[in-house]
Amino acid sequence: MTYNFGSTAFGHTAGNLPSSRYVLPQFEERTPYGFKRQDPYTKLFEDRIIFLGVQVDDASADDVMAQLLVLEATDPDRDITMYINSPGGSFTAMTAIYDTMQFIRPEIQTVCLGMAASAAAVLLAAGAPGKRLALPNSTVMIHQPSLSSGQGGQASDLEIQAREVLRMREWLEQTWSKHSNRSVEEVRADIERDKFLTAAEALDYGLVDEVLNSRKIKPAAISR
Repeated sequence: MTYNFGSTAFGHTAGNLPSSRYVLPQFEERTPYGFKRQDPYTKLFEDRIIFLGVQVDDASADDVMAQLLVLEATDPDRDITMYINSPGGSFTAMTAIYDTMQFIRPEIQTVCLGMAASAAAVLLAAGAPGKRLALPNSTVMIHQPSLSSGQGGQASDLEIQAREVLRMREWLEQTWSKHSNRSVEEVRADIERDKFLTAAEALDYGLVDEVLNSRKIKPAAISR
C-alpha cells in the first residue's frame, strides 16, 4: 500500500515518464593525484550540494538521505544546500527525508528551481529558517494527501486506509503551519484543492524566505 500526494507534472505524468534520458556529460579535472573524471552531480556533491530533480520515492529518498548523512559525517558544522525541482511523490519517502533534515547537525539551505510540488514543497519549507530560497519563475504547489490509484479491499480495510490518510493530512497541516507561520485553520482551507504559488506568493505565504533574481545583480534577492 502506498500513500502519496499524487505527483504533479506537465508533459509527463508519474506513470508516463520517458524511459531514457540524454547522456549526462562528464569532464576531467586536474587534482594533485592526476586527472579525475567527474559528472556534474558528483561535482555538486563535493561542494555540499544535493540535487533533488526527480519524483520523491523510496529510491530517491534513500539517495538523498545517504548524501545528507555522508555530508554531516564529513563536516557537521558546514551548511548543506538542497536544490529542488520535483513534482512530489510518496508521503513516507518525503517524511524519511524530512526527519533526516531535522535530525542532522548541519543546517539545510533549500532552493526551489522549476517546481516544488506536493511532497517536495514540504522539503522546501523544511529548510533552515532564513535559508529557504526560490528562483523567480519557480512554482510551489501544496495540497492534501491521497491514496494511490487502484487502492481497494474490504470495507474495514478502506476504513483503516481512510484513517491513515486523515492522520497524514493532520501532519501536513501542522507541518506547513509550523514552517510557514500560517494558522492550521488557514492551511487546512488552502489544501482542500491544489494551491499553486508563484515564487513571490510562496514568499508571502512563508514557505520561502527569499526570491533570488541573479547572481549578477545587486541586490539579488527579495526578502520578507
